Amino acid sequence: MASLKCRLQHSFTPVALRSYLAEFISTFLFVFASLGAATSTWKMTPAAASDPSSLTAIAIANGFALSAAVYIAVNISGGHVNPAVTFGMVVGGHITIPMAVFYWIAQMLGSIMACLLLKTITVGQRNDWIRGVYTGGYDDIRARLHSVRICRREERCHGRHRALAVGFIMGANVLASGPFTGGSMNPACAFGAALIRGSFKNQAVYWVGPLIGAALAGILYDNVVFPVQATDSLRGVSEGVGDI
Repeated sequence: MASLKCRLQHSFTPVALRSYLAEFISTFLFVFASLGAATSTWKMTPAAASDPSSLTAIAIANGFALSAAVYIAVNISGGHVNPAVTFGMVVGGHITIPMAVFYWIAQMLGSIMACLLLKTITVGQRNDWIRGVYTGGYDDIRARLHSVRICRREERCHGRHRALAVGFIMGANVLASGPFTGGSMNPACAFGAALIRGSFKNQAVYWVGPLIGAALAGILYDNVVFPVQATDSLRGVSEGVGDI
């Protein structure tokens, strides 16, 4: 059983620091592109909330953005780009808690900076880019439970293929839940948007649902899809930072 001191030491290695930077950059790019697509849609189509083509455009943008973000970071940090995915990795024992905390900080900062930049460059425009994406109520939490993608780094799951698969499921989930919850599926994205907007209304639904979904997905993956054969107390550090 690794000591807390040992785990903290692993959290500050050069490899770990590169992983945090990769999560910051990839989350920044994803949030900027996904919310930027929503911003553009609301500018071109004032009635975007009831326009099927607008939903499709946003779903495609989310899918492409997430695929690119995961592809950028997958060989460095595992390409989480989502606090819920990191939480699922913690539940599955693939990353230590101290390291996960730094992943979350990097992801949140990336999202906040992306939202701040987006708001700055669209100053004077309609500020519906947040309202149009995250307006779900607490009753919509059921739609969040399908929002997690978990895939360990195995011989059968190469990084580039995983990035495409993650993007596809993200786009599909936006199409499925967008009209009901906004299709966020990413607590960091929702938090950054809420912070810059200055309103945390219904914020809990964008955390509770994805985190529960991530935990269930992690447990299902490790115990049903690909059962773990051997247990390592430092798994996620000894096998690679942010192992997926």
